[in-house]
Amino acid sequence: MKNRILKENKKVRSGGLIRLNKYLADSGVASRRKADELIKKGFVKINGTTVTELGTKIKPDDKVTVSGNLVASRLKPIYLILNKPKDYLTTADDEYGRKTVIDLVKTNSRIFPVGRLDRNTTGVLLLTNDGELAYRLTHPKFQVQRVYSAGLDKALRISDAKKISEGVELEDGFTAPCEIFINPKDKTQIVITLYEGKNHEVKRIFEAYGYHVSKLERKLFAGISNAGMKRGEYRKLTKPEIISLKKLTGLI
Repeated sequence: MKNRILKENKKVRSGGLIRLNKYLADSGVASRRKADELIKKGFVKINGTTVTELGTKIKPDDKVTVSGNLVASRLKPIYLILNKPKDYLTTADDEYGRKTVIDLVKTNSRIFPVGRLDRNTTGVLLLTNDGELAYRLTHPKFQVQRVYSAGLDKALRISDAKKISEGVELEDGFTAPCEIFINPKDKTQIVITLYEGKNHEVKRIFEAYGYHVSKLERKLFAGISNAGMKRGEYRKLTKPEIISLKKLTGLI
C-alpha cells in the first residue's frame, strides 16, 4: 500500500500527464487497443486539434473529444480552494524543483490549479480534477469575476482609474471594462474587479499608466472567497459553492 501511494504521489508531482489511450479507457470510451484505433483514424481531438500519434500524453486540464463528443473522466471529482502564499508556482510541477501549489495540498489524486497566479501573488486559487469546469472558469466568454486587492508604488490618480475602468490597450489587445475602488485613506491601495483573465493582467494594466504593483492578492474568484483562511490553508468547496460554479459556467 505504501509503495502504491508513493508511486501515485510521484505521478501527481510529475504534472499528472496520462497517456491518451489510458484516459479514454478509464473514461469508458473503449479498451486501450480500440482507443488506439480511434486515435489512428483521426476521431480524437485534444483542445480542438486532431491527434493521430499513439503514445500521446495529455494534461489534466486538456479537453478531449471523440467524434465531437466531450470525454468525461470517471474520476471522483475534487474541488478545493487554496489561500495561496507567496513564492509558490501555480503549476502541478516545476522542472527546476521550485515549490508549487500542489506541494501544499495533501492528496493522492491527480489535481491541477484552475488558471494561474503569479509566483508572488497571493489569495484565492481553485484546484480540481474537473477539466471541463476548469476550462469554462478560465474562458473569457464566461466573464468569471476576479476581485484583487493591490498595493501600488504611488497614489492612483482618479483620471487614470477612469481610463483603466474603460479598458486598456495592451500588446495582446484591449482589456475588458473593469471596476476600481480607491481607498480614500490611502490611494496606493486599490480593489480591482476583472472579468477576463489575461496573463499578468492586473500588473500590466497599471504598468501601462506608470504604476508598479508591489503587492497583489486575489480576494474572490467566481464568487469563492478566502475569507477566514490562513495563508497556505486549503479546504474542500461546499456543495452550494460547487453548484454555484457549475451554474455560473452553464454546466447545470
